[in-house]
Amino acid sequence: MIGAKVDGRIVPIDYQIRTGQIVEILRSTDPNKGPSRDWLNIVTTSGARAKIRSWFKKEKRPENIAEGKAQFERELRKNGIRLFDEELEKLILALAKRKGFENDPDEFFAAIGYGSIVVENLQPFIKDEYARILKEAEGPRDEIVVTKPIHRTSSEGIIVEGIDNCLVKLSKCCNPLPGDDIIGFVTRGHGVSVHKRDCTNVPLNIRASSEPERWIRVFWDENVKEEFNATMDIYCISRIGLMADISTTLANMHVDIRSISTRDSKDGIKVLTLTIAVNGVEHLQSVTKYLKKVNGVLSVERTGV
Repeated sequence: MIGAKVDGRIVPIDYQIRTGQIVEILRSTDPNKGPSRDWLNIVTTSGARAKIRSWFKKEKRPENIAEGKAQFERELRKNGIRLFDEELEKLILALAKRKGFENDPDEFFAAIGYGSIVVENLQPFIKDEYARILKEAEGPRDEIVVTKPIHRTSSEGIIVEGIDNCLVKLSKCCNPLPGDDIIGFVTRGHGVSVHKRDCTNVPLNIRASSEPERWIRVFWDENVKEEFNATMDIYCISRIGLMADISTTLANMHVDIRSISTRDSKDGIKVLTLTIAVNGVEHLQSVTKYLKKVNGVLSVERTGV
């Protein structure tokens, strides 16, 4: 099936049929074409969901493994978890064992890919294993001890420990917001660049990095009043009026849209990349919560740019 007509009109796959309407199922001419993964977010019965998962399990194992790895990596990024390859392998093996796939991480990823394991439900186990791995690691993971600083003049809402009136810029690679754990890097001739502590450009172990002396403690000013750009990817099912509903939701929350772009993902899902003005992490989380309620929106993820 590739879609449906209701009373002669093509409708989206999640259309709610009403009593008395005439439905025509549109089928693909390609005998090898199967369901789309986003159907798992649309179907309402457990039987339909089980059949879709069964098809993916049987027909698409390599794709399932790749999809499972992608979902797992997104979950780690969402929770700010970054590990060395050896630590990551330990985490994956531990989780696979917990879910009954001992010494078979590919089968574990395949189960995520075809929907037998919901990656969001792994979050408590991920955090438990992550904490255990860090405890076993040699030496402290983070050599920066956060203490409350003496108040100093801030720039961009940032206080740099031990320095007054220095040039400060928020790094574009991770776009930190008030409420994020942050760290500063003394650049050559351009002041202090501020990153999220879990930014991919920040070493996991500061002391073991190539230039540890250039990483310094920075803090958010408690009285920061500025607005900051935050960028998110909104994964959704395309429909007429979707953009209007998203814009209305943001307007009702008095949130300014700074930029917007769209693209289609390979699985047919529309991705809206949206940059908005917020005053911090809590504000962004509140906006995200309401955007997820818009009809057709599947998920909302904060991005670094």
